[in-house]
Amino acid sequence: MTTLPSWRVSQMPTPIRWTKQAQADLLAIRATIARQAPRTAKAFIQRLRLHVERLHNYPGAGGIVPELGDPQIRQLLLGNYRIIYRHAAATVDILTVYHSARLLDIEEWE
Repeated sequence: MTTLPSWRVSQMPTPIRWTKQAQADLLAIRATIARQAPRTAKAFIQRLRLHVERLHNYPGAGGIVPELGDPQIRQLLLGNYRIIYRHAAATVDILTVYHSARLLDIEEWE
């Protein structure tokens, strides 16, 4: 029996779940951008979702949220937006997505 090298063995992708808050955030972001540029809004949301998709294979890819210091609460940055997520043992939960000029208010999404 032949064993594949460890770098070639595929692992099960980590499931990504979008919270209701994160889904609402995407709708609000799209609506805001769409007021000036509807096609840009659609393209940006698609780009953001693709950016998040890498968490399937690399759930620890984002940095720790500096305001919290909790290694399970991480963030990806895309342009002026912060995508905050919780990396638990078997899942990634997208908690919120918002403009980085806003102060972090964890009461909004916890």
